[in-house]
Amino acid sequence: MQQELFYVKPNLMIVPLVDRWYAWSHLISPATAAMNVTGRHLKIMNSYIQSPQIHAAAVKNPKMLGGPFMDYNGGRVEEVKKLREAIMTRQAKAIELSEAITALDTLLKSQAKGASLEPLYEQVPEPLKGYVELVYDLNNNASFRFFESLLYQSEYYARASQSISLSLTNNDKRPFCLSTPQLDSPDALILDIPFDHPGIDALSRMKREPGSIDEIAAILGIAATDRVRFDNFFTPQEHPRYQRYTGDKARMRYFGHACILVETKEVSILVDPLISYYGYESSVEHFSDVDLPDVIDYVLITHNHQDHVVFETLLPLRHKIRNIIVPATNSGALQDPSLKLALENIGFTHVTAIDEMEAIRFHNCTITGLPFTGEHSDLDIKTKACFHITISNLKFLFVADSRVMEAKLYQHIHRIIGDADVLFLGMECDGAPLTWLYGPLLTQELNRDHDQSRRLSGSDCQKGMHLVNIFRPKEAYVYAMGQEPWLEFISSIKYTPESKPIIQSDMLVQECARQKIITERLFGEKELLYDYAQQQEEYLALNT
Repeated sequence: MQQELFYVKPNLMIVPLVDRWYAWSHLISPATAAMNVTGRHLKIMNSYIQSPQIHAAAVKNPKMLGGPFMDYNGGRVEEVKKLREAIMTRQAKAIELSEAITALDTLLKSQAKGASLEPLYEQVPEPLKGYVELVYDLNNNASFRFFESLLYQSEYYARASQSISLSLTNNDKRPFCLSTPQLDSPDALILDIPFDHPGIDALSRMKREPGSIDEIAAILGIAATDRVRFDNFFTPQEHPRYQRYTGDKARMRYFGHACILVETKEVSILVDPLISYYGYESSVEHFSDVDLPDVIDYVLITHNHQDHVVFETLLPLRHKIRNIIVPATNSGALQDPSLKLALENIGFTHVTAIDEMEAIRFHNCTITGLPFTGEHSDLDIKTKACFHITISNLKFLFVADSRVMEAKLYQHIHRIIGDADVLFLGMECDGAPLTWLYGPLLTQELNRDHDQSRRLSGSDCQKGMHLVNIFRPKEAYVYAMGQEPWLEFISSIKYTPESKPIIQSDMLVQECARQKIITERLFGEKELLYDYAQQQEEYLALNT
């Protein structure tokens, strides 16, 4: 008898967790993960246990959106206590590492005054011995760098803390991901498997390729007592099939936020994947995973923030991604973990780290990494890159959340790459203060005024127009605004017409229109076709 085959339901959520907290890149790298365990997770849980009603009131206040407040309406305190105790036991080594990092920082501040650092190696806390190098900058400011690749091979890489949550969803409502862990629920099945588990790929394939529920249950190690819940995640009904693009143009599809798919009949390039791929009715028209190719040739990631490196999107796509290009770093700095190492350690292959002005060429395409300034609170972070994509002579420029600190930088770049045909610019120009994202990595309290002045801000109209005037695009699109409803649990953004990013981006759109540049602030979905053969002919005509 032929075995009946099933598909994964279109609204199945495959959510990666670390210690039951939503997984993002800083929870993968051992050093940043350790600091987030002590400086974010345990702090929030301790605060909730002590004052649950304060948290309940705060999450209802729109002004507190995105704050360190757990969203359980003041209840489930005993479960939070139980989770806290489990984390303190399971992550004992991470807590030890976090304390050692703080102690080493204190040591260098008190004793490194310009003389040789060599004698201080004896005083490096034991957990860090052999994992750090002590260094000065040219002004005798002491610091240290990690041998990050060694930390991944040590007891400090908490692979056992990784798990996957499976559940069905029918809307975009979710608690803010950085402040609320996922407690047990009858609607969710938690699988204690690491992110590199092959079962995640096998399960994800069943969105388009039918398979046996018994076989996938065996691969994932589903207990007999969980089979009823697990079996409910599948359907015999086939989903709409992806229609491969075979036209002679370049097709651009906007999937929301900073996620853009550029396709030709030869190649597909997906930038900053964040897909609302759950199949339910929505008030906002948008593309989903049904609209992604069966094979994605290149994924580009611009920078290491939780709304641009989204494991909830990346892990289910892993089986169809051929190559990932990320910004290069080997700084070893606490605030600048390597994206390449993180992705490789959770099961991605063919990850390429690209330097500034370095190019990768294939078919008739070239991908070039460009400098990315701003939006990182003045921290020395190298894991960030804008991307310039050429297809024949059609030029796309993705500057993500860059804030133009010095226009001459882009004038220098323009001398090398020339004008752009299509410009994508992020304009979330309010930006959260430094401590909102990087607070757990700080070993001493930051002055409030300094914190408020060092923000995670993109370009305003004036700074954005620097890019428009320098690169003279035919089309300019504002994106990466975090406006789509499926972004709120990550970005915590809710705009009004009076919000500065809306006012500033409106001004830029109006100025571009005045200059006869096709322009729009993108929202939901957008599809455009570009005749790159015609572009090539125009280019040759102008240069002969």
